[in-house]
Amino acid sequence: MTHPLVTTRPLGGSKLGPAAARGEVPDNWSPRRPRTIADWRERIDEVWAHPGSDGWLARLAPALDASGAAAARLARVAQGKGVVVTTGQQPGLFGGPIYTWSKALSALAFADSLEKACGIPVAPVFWAATDDADFEEARSTLVAVSGGVRELSLPDQPTPGIPMSELPLGDVRALIEGLSSGAGSVANVDVIEAVRQAYGNPSATVGRAYVKLLRRVLEPLGIAVLDASHMAVRTAMHPVMLQALERREGVASLLETRTEEIRAAGFEPQVELVRDLTLVSRTTSEGKDRVPRTRAAEIGRSAAQGSLGPTVLLRPVAERVILPTIAYLAGPGELSYFAQVSAVADALDLPTPLALPRWSCTIVEPHIARILDRHRIAVDDLAHDNAVEMRLAREGMPEGIGRSITELRASIDKSIRSLSESASIDGVPVIAPRVPEGARIALGHRVDRLERRIVSAFARHAKDVALEVATARGALYPRGKPQERVLNFLPLLARQGDGLLDAMLIEASRHATQLVAPDDGSVAANRRNEATVRREGDPVG
Repeated sequence: MTHPLVTTRPLGGSKLGPAAARGEVPDNWSPRRPRTIADWRERIDEVWAHPGSDGWLARLAPALDASGAAAARLARVAQGKGVVVTTGQQPGLFGGPIYTWSKALSALAFADSLEKACGIPVAPVFWAATDDADFEEARSTLVAVSGGVRELSLPDQPTPGIPMSELPLGDVRALIEGLSSGAGSVANVDVIEAVRQAYGNPSATVGRAYVKLLRRVLEPLGIAVLDASHMAVRTAMHPVMLQALERREGVASLLETRTEEIRAAGFEPQVELVRDLTLVSRTTSEGKDRVPRTRAAEIGRSAAQGSLGPTVLLRPVAERVILPTIAYLAGPGELSYFAQVSAVADALDLPTPLALPRWSCTIVEPHIARILDRHRIAVDDLAHDNAVEMRLAREGMPEGIGRSITELRASIDKSIRSLSESASIDGVPVIAPRVPEGARIALGHRVDRLERRIVSAFARHAKDVALEVATARGALYPRGKPQERVLNFLPLLARQGDGLLDAMLIEASRHATQLVAPDDGSVAANRRNEATVRREGDPVG
């Protein structure tokens, strides 16, 4: 194999996320999911029926700051009464894990499929949640290296509550070099250069560096990146924040009812409610905090434009108001909390956003594929600690060891059976049957432990094999988690070049086709049969 292998994998998550992905939740938890082209056209009309859809690009242009293919696509949507497909993520160091980028490609593939099916302009928009204050999410990333993974991490946590848009990045040149070293021999030097330009300025903030990097990689593909902390976004959302403060009691009541419904249906709510707090946050000189319900009216009256922002359950509703969003491509956790988001929209008498399952993937690079083939390892075998190593060690042991252990087990069984039969007087057992049986089990455990020690010893001596397996595990199941969840994407992109994006988009397009019209096989004709990822200067259409 000379090219990376990209495969689609299930989203996973808690019970509620997969159920929502399959559309198996009550109708009042989510808008009806379109299943035909006619359904999508009807939803497009619903999006444009909301007054906030007019003039959206002019209002948000400073926060999008789009150029090239992304700007052209946005303009076509605004001029042609089209819609946008959104997804998003809070900042992660050097762009964060693979799923940040697979989410973006999900939105692109879905936008392409919907545009071809319905004949109206559709643009993908990535919502960069730089207003998020979760430093732990933003501080570190994992890079696959020979023998495992290397963690790259920012210094200790600052004062809690500081949005990533305001948190100084500091000097991370050593971390950039660690990322570059993890990339090894690169096919696409522009990737590492993009990191240097985005993160090489010590005066940059964590959020600004994240947005700059995303734009450098995604805009040539036609994906616009919206900086959620920009004043243009906060100003556009301000009326929704005031409405949420004004209707705080109704919001709380409907959310409590929805939480009870979720639990009654056998699920757990993704977001635990805090009764004393609203869904609105405010930014002050001391950082970011939630507005208490007891002070909501007072703070709402005095709040300056842009000083208020949404928390997680309010953000999708606010986004739906300020953007002509037809659907949000969501991960498993997001799909779960959208079951609560609909209650918020109902309480505010605002449009309910539609969440659809994003595309999820595993990427197997050629050098990793060779390790898997050589040792007959399936990707998911690596999810289990030491299972592969133990199998390979057993296969590499001298045949006599395995035969001796088998004979030892058989000898124990035979001896215990003989002992049980002999321990009797006139055919009546003098001990309870459980006694020899307990001894047989105990001795069996000791033999099992002996076997494990022997196998482990052979595994330690097979250093070359152990290194290769550790390398494969670091690339596919780092620290026991699926690759997409924790592994940094940029070293893979640097090594494999744009062909990796092409391969990912082909798979994402197959997923998108099923989302657009699962009941209409004719839409499959619109699917990309070969890689045609748009680059800067390519026609958009």
